[in-house]
Amino acid sequence: MTIEGFRLLPGRLDADQQRAMADAVLRLVGEAQAYRPVTPSGRRMSVAMTNLGPLGWVTDARGYRYQPTHPITGAPWPPIPAALTALWAELCDADVPPDCCLVNLYAAAARMGLHRDADEADFRFPVLSVSLGDTAFFRLGGLTRSDPTGQLRLASGDVCVLGGPARRAYHGVDRILPGSSRLLPGGGRLNLTLRRAAPA
Repeated sequence: MTIEGFRLLPGRLDADQQRAMADAVLRLVGEAQAYRPVTPSGRRMSVAMTNLGPLGWVTDARGYRYQPTHPITGAPWPPIPAALTALWAELCDADVPPDCCLVNLYAAAARMGLHRDADEADFRFPVLSVSLGDTAFFRLGGLTRSDPTGQLRLASGDVCVLGGPARRAYHGVDRILPGSSRLLPGGGRLNLTLRRAAPA
């Protein structure tokens, strides 16, 4: 399954880059605790989340939105590491920086249902996704939920970009492959998605 605007860069980050990025992000996650949010319908997500940057994506009974503070601690989100903003400048937009890095932490049984990123102000800016740790079985569809989908594996160090028509494509994670990477302490998958949430 392919859709215009979807780019996969297998192994874009080498082993040293993966280690440095994972270490930097996990240190920041220690400041902005990961938690399992609840959707507006009341379903608790299986993926633990937190954010980095001026804005963070959150969900609760009030709906989906971006906000400048952690919903539990009330503290501002930690900054996005320079290595991630540099990757955004190279692959997405050299002039307009990302203002959110959503950090998703997948334990062995976690998954992400089919969805599309639609809470941002301007869809001209792509979503940049970085995979670290265990391999994910990623599902990519089309512009409507009923469109055909296809599955591909995202391994540690893979980077993908959803831009153009793919920016509004439905996608999700069917499952991860526990033990497929030794990058993260205790295993699991760390997915970092950079986006521009506010108007440029």
